[in-house]
Amino acid sequence: MGKPGIVRALLLTLTLGGCAVEVHPPGPPIAPAALADGGWRAADGVTLPMRVWPPAGRPLAVVLAVHGMNDYSHAFEEPGKALAARGIAVYAYDQRGFGRGPHPGTWSSGEAMAADLRAAATLIARRHPGVPLYLLGESMGGAVVMVAVAGQPPPEVAGIILSAPAVWGRDDMNIFQCAALWLSYHVVPGWELTGQGLEIQPSDNIEMLRQLSLDPLVIKATRVDAIKGLVDLMDQAVAAAPLVGPPALVLVGAKDEIIPAAPTWRTIARLPAIGATQRVAFYPRGYHMLLRDLQAATVIDDIAAWIADSTRPLPSGADLGAEAELAKRR
Repeated sequence: MGKPGIVRALLLTLTLGGCAVEVHPPGPPIAPAALADGGWRAADGVTLPMRVWPPAGRPLAVVLAVHGMNDYSHAFEEPGKALAARGIAVYAYDQRGFGRGPHPGTWSSGEAMAADLRAAATLIARRHPGVPLYLLGESMGGAVVMVAVAGQPPPEVAGIILSAPAVWGRDDMNIFQCAALWLSYHVVPGWELTGQGLEIQPSDNIEMLRQLSLDPLVIKATRVDAIKGLVDLMDQAVAAAPLVGPPALVLVGAKDEIIPAAPTWRTIARLPAIGATQRVAFYPRGYHMLLRDLQAATVIDDIAAWIADSTRPLPSGADLGAEAELAKRR
């Protein structure tokens, strides 16, 4: 959007009138977190729906997956089945404000989502004692994972997988984008935006995108206060990068039109063990939704191979391409 378009958008927000900010942070703890039928119960008593894709026998590893903005646990239906076929159990839950979670369409906080992830990881690890546990975050979920493991990661976590992590913070936004967000949040926080007309392609899997458009649990219009919450979370993830200690596999698509390349690679370069226990896989034909793109099987094969042995080259060779790309951007 050019400057005139931004000005028009700002004027429109002023004419729409003020709506109250609506956020739903967790309530006070009332009982220990616990697994429940069809989900898990957080300490404040809220139940977050959860899906499980179990392997045929004892799992070789367990993945706890965290979905992206406006999505929900169904995002991992195909990846979950594919990893389960390789002996890896996959769990995914609907975060607060998404899917069948409480208060859909509204924001809780980055801290709340990170705390939920740490609690869920502890519960899943207890269910599978002695089995390595990995956290997988897609887009917004990647930012949640980064915040959750920064500094003092849950001891049960053997490693993390970040698929197109949402790390587009304010430092990488221009003054007009920041001003538009600030003004809209303070004037019309309840204004809902659809993204129509932006001509952004999140994936080359058109049939999958068509199904998402028909899924009533996928949020189609996003409140301004939720967008502001997401940007706050991305700021937190960027700040957390140097403190992300666990072994990591970061998945990046060259055709990602959602998260710009510059902040993505800049954040990757700030990971403390990049090039050692933290590695990048770069997919020249990959879009933002790497786990559901047409070449998703290649990405999932790489994830399974990295979980099996994080020191060996990836089957696709995407790690070699990432080394060249990272060197070029330093």
